[in-house]
Amino acid sequence: MARASNSRTRSATVVDVHIGQKIRARRNLLGLSQTELADTAGITFQQIQKYEKGTNRVGAGRLQQFSEALGVPPSYFFEGAPTVGKKQLSPQEGELSESDIVSFLGTREGAALVRTFMAIKQKPIRHTAIAFLETLKGK
Repeated sequence: MARASNSRTRSATVVDVHIGQKIRARRNLLGLSQTELADTAGITFQQIQKYEKGTNRVGAGRLQQFSEALGVPPSYFFEGAPTVGKKQLSPQEGELSESDIVSFLGTREGAALVRTFMAIKQKPIRHTAIAFLETLKGK
């Protein structure tokens, strides 16, 4: 006799989405493609896409593989994670939420901007770059 399948479907939680954003941000910061990360874990790039979108949950063993491949401790993926059931403080006007920042870092542009900025070793040049970007923001 066939067993009835469990009709409960688990949808992605805000924590699943956060972990996916952190995976994407770190992968992009290191300049890895989804395929390259997938190869290290022995899975397909489509599975990486599902993890990064928060569609699929990342199990403990897989999270350990990602932490090793991305050179971070497993706790990295939970840093700044929303706490379920607790109210989050809203950012003040003009401020970005941590989620917004992590989401931006997960883009190619965000990773390229951070990589390029961090390559500038002279503080005065960094300050000049920030001032220049501040003037552009108003236009």
